[in-house]
Amino acid sequence: MPALLFDTETTGTADAQIIEAAWLQLSDPVFLLIDQEFEQRYRPDETITLGALATHHIYDEELIDCPPHTEFRLPADTEYLIGHNIDYDWARAGCPDIKRICTLAMARRLLPGLDSYSQSALIYHIDRAHARELLKQAHSALADVKNCFSLLKYLLAQLGNIHTWEQLWQFSELARIPTVMGFGKHKGMPIADVPQDYKNWLLRQPDLDPYLIKALQA
Repeated sequence: MPALLFDTETTGTADAQIIEAAWLQLSDPVFLLIDQEFEQRYRPDETITLGALATHHIYDEELIDCPPHTEFRLPADTEYLIGHNIDYDWARAGCPDIKRICTLAMARRLLPGLDSYSQSALIYHIDRAHARELLKQAHSALADVKNCFSLLKYLLAQLGNIHTWEQLWQFSELARIPTVMGFGKHKGMPIADVPQDYKNWLLRQPDLDPYLIKALQA
């Protein structure tokens, strides 16, 4: 069952386009061997925002001779897509029908109480001695997937007893269901304690996060 650890750099707009993509194809969560590695830059048809430029430092003019962003495709046999806040990169790849495993959600569940859950902050948490060196190329797509690979190994060690990507996906799905209200007049309250009339009102709102819906209905 092919699983890809995936990351993108983008133009940074509301409907951002991929300008760099990278992935590692992983064997299984037990041995976690890297079977294949991919990195490619792409030419967008819109200007990179200053905010995005300040993050990944990729100039528009460096992409002139690259393939157009519309040519990006994930391998057709991909069944699991892994990454930090993976929904963002999944959406940039066109929202394919692939199960997503989110290292951000799993880190929040397995490592409660940290003041930051950005991937860079978590690298400092799990490997303080080498983090500064590891993060020198942060926000290069390939460097980011390699750092996410280190984070994934750490999280799997905390979990134990994970033998398949399906098992890890099931834990990721559980970890993505919030336990505390993150907004509104009951922000900070355990969702189990939120008044039922407020839950009912929230459930009638459009575009509600599907994982919050699961928490409210539990």
